[in-house]
Amino acid sequence: MRLFFSPGACSLSPHIVTRELGLDAKLERMDGKTHTLSDGADYYGVNPKGSVPALALDNGELLTEGAVIVQYLADQKPEAGLIPAAGTFDRYRLQEWLNFIATDLHKQLSPLYNPRVNDDGKAALKERFVQRLGVVAKRLEAGPWLMGATYTVADPYLFTILRWTARFELDLEQWPSIVSFMSRMNERPAVKAALAAEGLS
Repeated sequence: MRLFFSPGACSLSPHIVTRELGLDAKLERMDGKTHTLSDGADYYGVNPKGSVPALALDNGELLTEGAVIVQYLADQKPEAGLIPAAGTFDRYRLQEWLNFIATDLHKQLSPLYNPRVNDDGKAALKERFVQRLGVVAKRLEAGPWLMGATYTVADPYLFTILRWTARFELDLEQWPSIVSFMSRMNERPAVKAALAAEGLS
């Protein structure tokens, strides 16, 4: 399978998951400005949405949306314990966190990359993001991970989005539980390997 990514983008989350699971995934880099691949091909020809991540499977299927891709990946190796079994309440709780990260965190920060968003708009987005981080911080106080004692695919997604805060001058120091979480994530071998592969370390 092939994982389409851009360095430091939300595709970092499934990239980390592939390494946590030891899955053989070929990395295909997409230039976020030109939407071209390293061979010059038009990325829209691969994924009409134009966004990363995208996962091209060996059977010809293409899967998009990071929160879905990480679940698919984890289901390939359920014995690794990165995802609760389908149909269990814990699985729905995990999906709840993935959806929260996608809608309340990811989509609050990603518009800040758009130069057409004015200062008032950016301030409002940051304010909501900070409010929602309070929910995350409280959960991690009982951590060490979003699902409690168990590390799951939700954690790389949260880590990926929180890495963006430095660019937008959002200080995480007011939340010690989040700072500790980021430190734990940065020490994981799979995280280190993914960051290195994307030229981020």
